[in-house]
Amino acid sequence: MSETCDHPGRTTAVHSRVTQLSAGSILSEHGPVAVEMARRGTSFETRPQQIRMAERVAETLGDRAHLLVEAGTGVGKSFAYLVPAILRCVRFGERVVVATNTIALQEQLVSRDIPLLQQSLEQHLKALRPLKPVLVKGRGNYVSLRRLALADQRRARLLSSAKQDRSLDVIRSWAQTTRDGSLASLATLEAPDVWSFAQSDADNCMGRRCPRYSECFYQSARRAAQGANLLICNHALFFADLALRASDLRRPDIEGQPPSLTGILPDYDHVILDEAHMVEDVASEHLGASLPEGRVSFLLRTLYDARRRKGYLAQLQLAVGDAGVLDRAIHLVRDVADHARMFFDQWADRILHGDLRTGRIREPGLVANTLSPPLRELALGLRSLRENVKGEQDRFELNAYATRASALAEAAELLVDQKLDGCVYWAEMSETGGRGMRARVTLACAPVDVAPALRELLFNARHSVVLTSATLATTTVGRDDGAESGAGFAHMMGRLGCEGAETLQLGSPFEFERQVTLYVDRSMPGPPGPSGGTRDRPDRRDVYFDELARRVLEHIRATDGGAFVLCTSYDTIRRLADRLGGPLAQADMPLLVQGRDGPRSVLLDRFRSSERGVLLGAASFWQGVDVRGRALRNVIITRLPFDPPDRPLTEARAELIRARGGHPFREDALPRAIIRFKQGFGRLIRSGQDEGRVVVLDPRIATTGYGRAFLAALPEGVTAVDAADLPQEC
Repeated sequence: MSETCDHPGRTTAVHSRVTQLSAGSILSEHGPVAVEMARRGTSFETRPQQIRMAERVAETLGDRAHLLVEAGTGVGKSFAYLVPAILRCVRFGERVVVATNTIALQEQLVSRDIPLLQQSLEQHLKALRPLKPVLVKGRGNYVSLRRLALADQRRARLLSSAKQDRSLDVIRSWAQTTRDGSLASLATLEAPDVWSFAQSDADNCMGRRCPRYSECFYQSARRAAQGANLLICNHALFFADLALRASDLRRPDIEGQPPSLTGILPDYDHVILDEAHMVEDVASEHLGASLPEGRVSFLLRTLYDARRRKGYLAQLQLAVGDAGVLDRAIHLVRDVADHARMFFDQWADRILHGDLRTGRIREPGLVANTLSPPLRELALGLRSLRENVKGEQDRFELNAYATRASALAEAAELLVDQKLDGCVYWAEMSETGGRGMRARVTLACAPVDVAPALRELLFNARHSVVLTSATLATTTVGRDDGAESGAGFAHMMGRLGCEGAETLQLGSPFEFERQVTLYVDRSMPGPPGPSGGTRDRPDRRDVYFDELARRVLEHIRATDGGAFVLCTSYDTIRRLADRLGGPLAQADMPLLVQGRDGPRSVLLDRFRSSERGVLLGAASFWQGVDVRGRALRNVIITRLPFDPPDRPLTEARAELIRARGGHPFREDALPRAIIRFKQGFGRLIRSGQDEGRVVVLDPRIATTGYGRAFLAALPEGVTAVDAADLPQEC
């Protein structure tokens, strides 16, 4: 594609200046970014890897092609894709979507990276279109001032606890001062469920008939997104939009004509997916379906809490012309509650009695669908009630509740009868129940292979797609090298359906040979379970965890804390917490346990503020966590991160690969584990000043043939040292 300025009437000098400014030159030693950072009193380190990535991304956007980029830690990949994205926006009037998996990275892009680049390029690109960046959030993140006022007016019959009452007061006070009306600026609520009474909702939106339309935060955000040319969002919103577009494409309108394509996001020309190692999981979630028991209970409790005689229907009594219609709606709520309890009890019994040992549901109709019919009756009853209420606002509210009841009925039917082809189905129970209740059940399904859907919806579209992460390939390259053969990307391309895409693999500029010592413990007993040396006998499992805790403690003492202990299950976290709690307390080392001591953000803040902290974490701490400096100097990997082979989705993927004549372990299990392992390893070194050790307490990395693949995937310069050589003091 020819990159020329399309603004007639500009001077030749201006035309020449702005069209010769390339992505690479912007990030060069004397480029605009370096000049701006010097003006701010900060040095800018020119990185060849960053320039190379920026140039390749620019080519990909210009050609409307597809590119996978693995950029090692420290490359500065956000600038490397933002600069060419900005150039497409301001030179050609195109729209670019950048989607990340974590909130932290979104905040970095919006509050730091994009403003700095805007300032850097202001004088160079002022002759072109203005850059209009916007952070796009889902509608449920915004408060509806109309619904909040309605809830406040009816709180006496609507709310069922003092916590809810206080939480509504917090929302009301915040709504008077908030600038954007989004959850990001709202304090934590005692009763988070109260937000459902105040949030913006498509099903009860009154549009221009709303008395607060001119003040609507969501409508304002939507207009901003429509007028923007650089959209920042998360993976969940991007794939929710993609799923919505897919349903539109497959559903003709009433007249039988192809539908107009509608989505959450406005149309776009380019997509950049950062943290792209998570794309398959997020896409799978949004292309599947789920029915949590808690979602059904919440709807029913919101409509009518029989024990407290409160809820939305309770406060309607004075507004209904025919009281019998209201009584019938309340009766239907109670009837659905009875059927829901029996329906989920049957699934719980199946799980607890071993009929669904792994949770996988292999055949439709295993439990009779006694839930969909009463839910549909409830939806009809709510719609009938809608015709009898006097207030227009209540008609919209009832429409929303009826729509939710219908959606739950449809989900139950879809999951019980297994109506989505190409999916694996399962039932699972939460860790514990509340107030003496049994643990709650969730029914779910997900595509065994998302590649066909992504190939059709994402990679066969007219826009370019760039996927980037620090971990996309199963091989590694040197610090100053780059690889474009694509061999290491075969697994990722196959799983995402982007075969034939261009690839680029860039090593990290960090000096890992100086900054990291890797300890491998060959003498540690093999981990429990079918893939390790210790089977599931309780006595042998206890022996294993006793030994694991002993060695973890040795490594923690060797660095005087400052350690992440990365586990592959919550069971391991609990067992280690029980064994390490006493010794660490005696040593005055704070122990932070995922799932016990608060949400991830709180754990990280406490860990960063303690130089001797020890954090036990599972899946979410292997990735997307950035702790710089001395606070983190020791990453202990307790076990190679293979998915449990009997997990329903893992098992189904293996069956599909085997049916194609492939080798599930080599083609799927091992590449997934290597990429996750690279993520865990990457928690330690986040800057050129960080130093520390990574410890692997799974002997398979040194004693099996496939273990060599994990070591080969690590950055250049990292060599394994036997844990017998471990220094005993920091």
